[in-house]
Amino acid sequence: MEIYTDGPMLALAGDFDVRSTWQVRNALYDHLASHPEDVVLDLSEVDTIDVTALKVLAVASRYALGHGHHLTLRGCRPAVRRMMLISRLNRMVEVAPMDVPA
Repeated sequence: MEIYTDGPMLALAGDFDVRSTWQVRNALYDHLASHPEDVVLDLSEVDTIDVTALKVLAVASRYALGHGHHLTLRGCRPAVRRMMLISRLNRMVEVAPMDVPA
């Protein structure tokens, strides 16, 4: 898992699964703590995601709301959106709409 930052945005690349949840969790909470504005988590380069990773996102979103922030997911690929729908995470986490090419 590769993690990049750009201001309030945190971008992930690779497989977001049980092997990388601790690394992502730490980076996400550090990012939320160091940015007073809302945080965007870019998942456009995430190839796969599992239920453990989804739980990290749900808890981080709740944490952000409790501390006056919003956590928005951006760039979710179809496989990620499908897992979010199956797990009903889409009801707990704000997901930016997909960009539709012209």
